[in-house]
Amino acid sequence: MVKSQFKFNPEDLNYNKLDDSLRARVWRIVIYAAALVVIAVLLNVIYSLFFDTPRERQIRRENEMLLEQYEALSERKKMVDTVMQEVQQIDKDIYRVIFDTEPVQPAESQTTGLTYQNLLKIPEEEIVTSTAHKLDSMLRFSKRSQSKYDVLMIKGENHLEMLPVIPAIQPIENRDLTLIASGFGHRIHPIYKIRKMHQGIDFSAPVGTPVFATGDGVVKTVTRSARGLGNQIVIDHGFGYSSKYACMDEMNVRQGVRVKRGELIGTVGDTGLSVAPHLHYEVHLNGEAMNPINYFFLELSPGDYDRLIVISMMSGQSFD
Repeated sequence: MVKSQFKFNPEDLNYNKLDDSLRARVWRIVIYAAALVVIAVLLNVIYSLFFDTPRERQIRRENEMLLEQYEALSERKKMVDTVMQEVQQIDKDIYRVIFDTEPVQPAESQTTGLTYQNLLKIPEEEIVTSTAHKLDSMLRFSKRSQSKYDVLMIKGENHLEMLPVIPAIQPIENRDLTLIASGFGHRIHPIYKIRKMHQGIDFSAPVGTPVFATGDGVVKTVTRSARGLGNQIVIDHGFGYSSKYACMDEMNVRQGVRVKRGELIGTVGDTGLSVAPHLHYEVHLNGEAMNPINYFFLELSPGDYDRLIVISMMSGQSFD
């Protein structure tokens, strides 16, 4: 016999018999089940708000690692961009010097300025479209480069006789690039203490260090002087090029003599208004002073070029 269940009614202070029918029991079970479902959903929502699932923790760690790698790559890209800007400038100078033309302009990047967070916000379709445009641009650049290089090959063949005369090496032995004391540009004059255009490069070296011709040519002038740039040699290389070697000690060539690139022409000195033993070296094209650094391309790698540019810009005072 099933025992009956009663529920106290505070209004009439009596115990009322509960409905024990099958329908009532099913209804109570449904209510209990619904309550359990609601409680489970609430607990799941609260847990998801304050706690991560193992999969979410894994994705979060992967995103953090990707962000760190992206930031590291961004820093490396900045360093590479800095070096490449200098290399591109040197490349332009070499094109102008040897081929009398402008270098091929690179294709513009379609993803410049995009950060990792921005990439996450861009739809996949847009990323694919942007990448396709970039590939098309690279293909067009490749075709332009091919036609440009065909022209350069023709110009290069026409300039074969010009290559030996270009002043394309350093005038003294300076493989480790430690002898440059002052570069091209405005510098403080060591005696007058005023800002003055320095039209060459100063190589710091002991008196008697050998000095070499930087290109084939004819000795134009040999001057001995105790003033200005002191003892100096000017070589006319032809094609509008000339080079000057000043503040020298010994000068082993005479005016009108033809010299070859790498031939010994004298030694480093401390003459004129020099404040320390050094060689003052200049390169001129059609009468205009050029930065000699842009003409050392026969013996320096792109990395050495970058070091040389930094070293030449460090000193704020010339030696003469």
